[in-house]
Amino acid sequence: MSASGSHTSVTDPTSRSANRQSTAPAPRAATSPAARAVPSPTASPESEPSPSSTSPSPVPAAAPSAVSPAAVSSAAQPGAAATAATTSNPPAFTHKQILEIVWALLLCLFVSSLSGTVVGTALPTIVGDLGGQDQLAWVASATLLTTTVSTPLWGKISDLYGRKPLMQVAIAVFVVTSALAGLSQSMGEMIAARAGQGIGAGGLMALSQAIMADIVSPRERGRYSGYLGASFGVATVAGPLIGGFLVDGPGWRWCFYVGIPIAVVASVVLQKTLNLPREHRETRIDWLGATVITGAVTSLLLLASLGGKEFGWVSGWSLLLAALALGGLVAAVLVERRAAEPILPPRLFRNPTFNLTGTAAFFTGFAMFGAMIYLPQYLQVVRGQSPTASGLLTFPLVVGMLSVSVLSGRAITKWGRWKVFPLVGLALVGIGTALLATLRVDTPMVAVCGYMLIFGAGLGFTMQVLILAVQNTSERRDLGIATSASTFFRSMGGAVGVAVFGAVLSSRLTSAIPELLAEHGVRVRPSGGSLAPHLGTPAEIARLSEPLRSVVREGFTLGLDRIYLMAVPLVVLAFLAVLAVREIPLRGRGPDAGSDAAHEATARGRHRR
Repeated sequence: MSASGSHTSVTDPTSRSANRQSTAPAPRAATSPAARAVPSPTASPESEPSPSSTSPSPVPAAAPSAVSPAAVSSAAQPGAAATAATTSNPPAFTHKQILEIVWALLLCLFVSSLSGTVVGTALPTIVGDLGGQDQLAWVASATLLTTTVSTPLWGKISDLYGRKPLMQVAIAVFVVTSALAGLSQSMGEMIAARAGQGIGAGGLMALSQAIMADIVSPRERGRYSGYLGASFGVATVAGPLIGGFLVDGPGWRWCFYVGIPIAVVASVVLQKTLNLPREHRETRIDWLGATVITGAVTSLLLLASLGGKEFGWVSGWSLLLAALALGGLVAAVLVERRAAEPILPPRLFRNPTFNLTGTAAFFTGFAMFGAMIYLPQYLQVVRGQSPTASGLLTFPLVVGMLSVSVLSGRAITKWGRWKVFPLVGLALVGIGTALLATLRVDTPMVAVCGYMLIFGAGLGFTMQVLILAVQNTSERRDLGIATSASTFFRSMGGAVGVAVFGAVLSSRLTSAIPELLAEHGVRVRPSGGSLAPHLGTPAEIARLSEPLRSVVREGFTLGLDRIYLMAVPLVVLAFLAVLAVREIPLRGRGPDAGSDAAHEATARGRHRR
């Protein structure tokens, strides 16, 4: 058998790539760049980085896709596991094509993240137009709930039926439901549309990461993953700024319309450039597993999002939701262990990297979302800034996250090592969080911006690298679900973090404000058992008379202090989880070998054929 023919056992026999390899003369196939780019199917992750386990032919950075994602994935698992994991050999992409795809994925990730943050500024206006003050919490909770719950489902179904068609479905769902949200005439219509929008956003988040894993090898993926992380950070911070601008300008309905043209452009670009083999496994979707997992996660998120607001933490509703979450978790374990094609395969949890990075992602999301959500509130409530100005003042956080994400991604591609980056990043997140705990009413704004810069830089070092580590040790058949599960853990941590920190802030305000007023000689009537003091909007707080305005602002800083101090040990736990991971060098080639021109020509020729 020829050298090239030895690779047909891990590729689709009907693919054009396999046919070319099987018919090529043995001497030329043994020395062709395409054949040399494919690792041995029996290579293990430990042996991959060694010179002997890779082709002696140098591969430059200009066309990172010459190492076939399918073949690279097979190298992650020894022996038969690699063969089972790889079903097709995706075509190589030129550097230009990769950049086009990456920009489309950036747009998808940006609009999906933006959909959850841009609405916050518009909520008071939406309630004023549509009514339903008692349903206000559901406008935000519905999207958060469906985004988190649907993320692993999108990943698993894409493993079964292919990434590209599922991404187009997710974009279509997002576009249609965004339009329906903008056209809503009642709060019920708004909540239903927002729930559908969250389903689409969950698909965009999960599949953007998985498609990236399909087109480039883990080591070369670092440079591009940095941009994805930066896109998420920019959308998270810039959302309130964009929302404030739209509410003051064309109206709140444009908070939902703004993402539609961006998503349509992304869909057109992906349809044109993303040419992956059609994948379809002859298997049935595990609907029972999907149902019990969805039920367990939904119950937990409802408890975290509405507990302490719509009902007390110790109440019948809280006990019911907690019981449903726990029962659903037990049922999910039993069902998934017996399913032929489980939604969340138990074999993933036998991977220590998956478990430890998932733990780190949960605690990072817990601390990250909790900290980021309350920074604009500090700037608006305590410092008296407008929504637009507060968005601009968070620019240092965006700069730190964007610049460090890009630079660290390039360094990962160059060195082939990843572990040091989240360790440094989590250390910076911990330092930045501790510094944010020192915020006061009169803290110099330069110091506030410096604290945000440190915090953002830490996130830039951390967020995408954890996903990259999981992808590096996952079989190709599990690439979608492994990627989406990592995103799911982070989203779950964020949802729980926002709920817990909100309860802590509310409790602290309830106790601190009467104490501070008493120090000023002002008596306050008991709140009558309300779960939180009703302080009003930042603009209403700014119009309060003294000493009430100063007391509210000081009480708010005391509540924020407690939130940020609580976040520090969570960051430490994430740091310890990453520290315990055994680093496996990233599969693929570095940028420091070979001729760019020769490799670009090879990749372009393969793609044309």
